[in-house]
Amino acid sequence: MGPVEILLTTLDEVPGHRVVQVLGVVKGSAVRAKHLGKDLLAGLRTLVGGEIPEYAEMLREAREEAERRLLEEARRLGAHAVLGVRYATAGVMAGAAEILAYGTAVRLEALRERP
Repeated sequence: MGPVEILLTTLDEVPGHRVVQVLGVVKGSAVRAKHLGKDLLAGLRTLVGGEIPEYAEMLREAREEAERRLLEEARRLGAHAVLGVRYATAGVMAGAAEILAYGTAVRLEALRERP
């Protein structure tokens, strides 16, 4: 049996469930940079405009890593879900960025249907 799936949502509640325990804020961050060759290619792309796929890939990888780390922390706490998930980014230096994912880890209980 694999790891238990934890729901990530930007919502503050999960329809059909109620929060029975707030476990606290969980977060995950990742800092990524591109190697010099890709950084030079991206710099050339800025001259002509348009999307810079090298940086788009770098940020996607950083988001995935930050989210994975957030989930690890939530799993350690025994969370069923992470509510109010948000992402923030900051430039660390030229060609490098940090992505931070954070939210509130909670345990949920399904609401009973009324007869």
